[in-house]
Amino acid sequence: MSKFAGKKAVVTGGTHGMGLAIVKALLDGGAEVLYTGRNEKKIEEARTELKSDKAHVVRSDAASMADIRGLADTAQEKLGRVDYLFVNHGIAEVQTLEETTEESWDRHFAINTKGAFFTVQSLSPLLNDNGAIVFTTVANDLIFPGLSAYSGSKEAVRAISHVLAAELLPRKIRVNSVAPGYIKTPTMGVAGMTEEERRDFEKQGADTSPLKRMGTVEEVAAAALFLAADATFTTNVEFPVDGGFAQGLTGAH
Repeated sequence: MSKFAGKKAVVTGGTHGMGLAIVKALLDGGAEVLYTGRNEKKIEEARTELKSDKAHVVRSDAASMADIRGLADTAQEKLGRVDYLFVNHGIAEVQTLEETTEESWDRHFAINTKGAFFTVQSLSPLLNDNGAIVFTTVANDLIFPGLSAYSGSKEAVRAISHVLAAELLPRKIRVNSVAPGYIKTPTMGVAGMTEEERRDFEKQGADTSPLKRMGTVEEVAAAALFLAADATFTTNVEFPVDGGFAQGLTGAH
């Protein structure tokens, strides 16, 4: 029997990168998955790639309360009850102290922080008791110039996850986070980078990682699924997937 047979999951930000890797792993394990995206091109690409009657994609903007409420309605219609919720969506834009605008700051917090919290609020009534929520945060101490708004909004998600872990204890719903470090994706998770900036970002990732390489989206997905399905006596934990970066490992290479 497939590992996730009979299980149902919602994955926000599931049309590319780490989110898509989570969706694929769930489907491969036999789960039924509702996943979201904002970009129509990426939605169509994911729909074409996955081609499964157990995969349901919906366009949803985490900055829109109407879309968040609509996602809950769609999840109830398509899935009924939900076992796993992966709150993976987010944006990152490189802007220095001088370049950061109020609009950019508000956009990061609207999507990354407010959107994450209200996604859980809207979908939690559908979560089965003993279910699991997994947030995507970011590795502690992963510092790259120009990411103040992104880092601040993700730190807020980290704090929210701790509070929700306590609030959902009566329902035995476990709340954990996966914290990626430098992960190899087409955009490196950051919008608006030039090719030169992206190469520098990748080089910094490989050079500073104790394992001296970038991580893969599949490695992040494996950690997220472990927290959701296997770590059944674990809650309020952040699981780094960063090659030892945030743990301060050093060594000869």
